[in-house]
Amino acid sequence: MKQALQFYIDGSWVSPVGSATLEVINPATEEAYARIAMGEKADVDKAVAAAKRAFGSFSRTSRKERVQLLESVIATYKKYADEMAAAISDEMGAPLEFAKQAQVGAGLGHLSQVLEVLKTYEFDEVVNNTLITREPIGVCGFITPWNWPMNQITCKVGPALATGCTMVLKPSEVAPMSGLLFTQIIHEAGVPAGVYNMVNGDGPSVGQALSTHPDIDMVSFTGSTRAGIAVARAAADTVKRVSQELGGKSPNIILADADFLRAITHGTRQCFSNSGQSCNAPTRMLVPADRQEEVIEIARKVAEQTVVGDPRAATTTIGPVVSKVQFDKIQALIEAGVAEGARLVAGGPGRPENLNRGYYIRPTIFADVRNDMTIAREEVFGPVLAILPYSSEEEAIAIANDTIYGLSSYVTAGNLDHARSVARQIRAGMVHINGASGDLAGAFGGYKQSGNGREWGKFGFEDFLEVKSMFGYQAA
Repeated sequence: MKQALQFYIDGSWVSPVGSATLEVINPATEEAYARIAMGEKADVDKAVAAAKRAFGSFSRTSRKERVQLLESVIATYKKYADEMAAAISDEMGAPLEFAKQAQVGAGLGHLSQVLEVLKTYEFDEVVNNTLITREPIGVCGFITPWNWPMNQITCKVGPALATGCTMVLKPSEVAPMSGLLFTQIIHEAGVPAGVYNMVNGDGPSVGQALSTHPDIDMVSFTGSTRAGIAVARAAADTVKRVSQELGGKSPNIILADADFLRAITHGTRQCFSNSGQSCNAPTRMLVPADRQEEVIEIARKVAEQTVVGDPRAATTTIGPVVSKVQFDKIQALIEAGVAEGARLVAGGPGRPENLNRGYYIRPTIFADVRNDMTIAREEVFGPVLAILPYSSEEEAIAIANDTIYGLSSYVTAGNLDHARSVARQIRAGMVHINGASGDLAGAFGGYKQSGNGREWGKFGFEDFLEVKSMFGYQAA
């Protein structure tokens, strides 16, 4: 069993204050394969103090110095791509090739994007005789999830380094091994002592300590809406900036003039991808009522072609979900769908055939779903698709917007102007038009209870900056 019983503070691997540990479970085998130390408030205090000491000098580094630092981080990250993919696959169940191409690739993409932003970003502008300058916000606390570990860690660490902030990271205790490896990458890349610190632990201990700490200037959190509310409440007393990327229940509107075979196939695959463990997954598919049976047959074929199995097998499409807690939650939601009268057309409760071990979920599709059903309201976070029929375009838009969430959405139409028109009416932070992929130069984030703040590109970069006005800067 791997032993990872230290934290990274002030440029060194150090022993924790306490003795608590946690076993890391491989979701494909249900067996523990590693043990991590679990931090407490005193560990956070040490890490924050190191970050605070480092901020004075790191915040004054030049653009050139930070460009070179990011280039070093990127080069080191590339060296560890295969090892990182294996770590992610073992800790959260992603198929190995998917882990390398999508999970590890996302981290590289974000680091590369923030480097490009840094090279040309205008930190200063003159308005009348006032200088508007953008300065690093200070010491940041990062709380990241298990479902896309490198995506979310690099979304926060990259722009913080680029803008001159210092930080303390708490990776998910459910899937911590990739975060530990990323910390080694940071160390080898030559990030100055104290600029980056890492403490493992759970939300009530380390997460709470970061959120309430008076010397933390910003908390960036990615996770459930329930946990995000707790972070915001904890941070309120010190009036720190809070950036949150939370849950989603993204609608996928298939308009009547769309190419149904292409749109339904793509949308169903996207819903099942990463075992459904993506906050922006298109889990509510809205289709014309008079064509629902056609949609069902296309989606059912995708479910039948989705191979659930060992993450290390080359033929596997999706692996297990991350934990028994998630497995049990998803099973309960599938059973709720049946109990509330949705029509089960693929999958259902229980593991797939021939898999009696591991947290595997059958790719599941419900039809005749009403938007007041539990499976249409709650974030399932598993490979479960809800098909909702609509009678008019206006009703489709109303159903799409009838949710507490507003992270992502999808609109497909045969006519681009038609798709654009509907996209403008969706209350969500992102809309994918006609199957378009996300653009790392865009802005990732949501409306309503999907959070606040933005990640990716220039917009995520600016979340780490304070705006200062220097009046009378120009000579009279």
